[in-house]
Amino acid sequence: MTSAILSADEFELFARMGRLRAVSPGEVLFRRGDSGTAMYVIARGEIDLDFGDDLQVKRLGPNEFFGELGLLIGDHARSADAIAACDGQLIELRHHEFERLVEHDPATVSFFLRRAIMRVVYNEQGLIRRLRRRNHDLQAALDNLHTTTHQLNQTEELVRTDELTGLYNRRGLMLHMQECREIGLTTALGLVLVDCDRFKQVNDEHGHLVGDRVLQSVASILRAVVGPEDLACRLGGDEFCLVVASARREDVMRVASYVVRTAQNLLAMEAEEGIAPLICPLSVGACLVEADADWNAWYAQADAALYRAKRLGGGRVEWQDPLPSTA
Repeated sequence: MTSAILSADEFELFARMGRLRAVSPGEVLFRRGDSGTAMYVIARGEIDLDFGDDLQVKRLGPNEFFGELGLLIGDHARSADAIAACDGQLIELRHHEFERLVEHDPATVSFFLRRAIMRVVYNEQGLIRRLRRRNHDLQAALDNLHTTTHQLNQTEELVRTDELTGLYNRRGLMLHMQECREIGLTTALGLVLVDCDRFKQVNDEHGHLVGDRVLQSVASILRAVVGPEDLACRLGGDEFCLVVASARREDVMRVASYVVRTAQNLLAMEAEEGIAPLICPLSVGACLVEADADWNAWYAQADAALYRAKRLGGGRVEWQDPLPSTA
C-alpha cells in the first residue's frame, strides 16, 4: 500500500499554502456521505478514519494526509467518518487552492500526485470490492487526475529544461541526481564538463543571435553523443555538462573526445566557407565521480581538469583523477 506520509518538501509546501485548524478529542471533521472540498494534513495529534461496517478503524498520525479527493476534484462524497482522537492541529487545503499549489511548486505537487493517485486507486478499489459501491467517483477522480498529471508532467519538464537549447538545466540536473539516489544508484558515473572558448569574442564581434546559435550547436553535439541513460545539461552561460552512465574511463574519454573533435570539424568547415560562426572551440574536463557524492564534489573534480584544458590553450580534453580529501 502507498504511504500516506508526506515528504519533508510536501509538508513544507502544504504548511505554507494551507490553513491551520485546531481540533479537540471527539471532534467530527466529516461523516461518510458528506460532500467535501478539502484535504487535511496532520501537523500534530491523531485522526481516526471509520469506513463503517466491519472495516477496521484506521488511525493516522503526524505528517499523514487524508481527504485528498476533496482537494483534487472538489465536491467529493466522503467514504469515511473522520474524528479527532486527541487534541491536535491540522493543515487544511481546499480545492480552489489546488491551482495555486501547482503554480507555486509544480515539481513537488507532481511527485505528490503520483503517490496520491496510487493511494486513491488502492483504497477505492478495496472499498468497492468490500462494499460493492459504484465507482463513478473513482472514475471521475482518475479522469481529472489523468488530465492534471499530464499537465503537471509537461510543466515539470519545462521547469527542468533550458529554453534556448532544449537540454536539461541546472535544476533538471539536481532532480536527476536526487532520483538516482532514490533508486539506490551507487556505481561510479562519468562527468564531462564543457566550456566554450572565446565565446565572449563571438558575442562581441557577431552579436547575441550568433552567440545563441553557437550555444545551440554545442547542445546539438551533446545531444548526438548521449546514450539512453546519459544526461546532457546546460549549467548556465556557455557552460555545459554530460553525466555519462559508465564507470569506465575509456567510455567517458570517448564521449569527451567526440565533443571536442566534432567542434574542431565544424570550425574547419567554417574556415573553408567563410561563414559566420556556428561553433567555437570547446575545452572539456572529464572524470569519474561517485554517484552518492554531492554536486560540489563532482564539479570541483571536473573543473580542475577543465581549468587545465583552458590553461593549455583550449580546444582539448583533460582528465582528472579523484581530488585529495580535504577532511
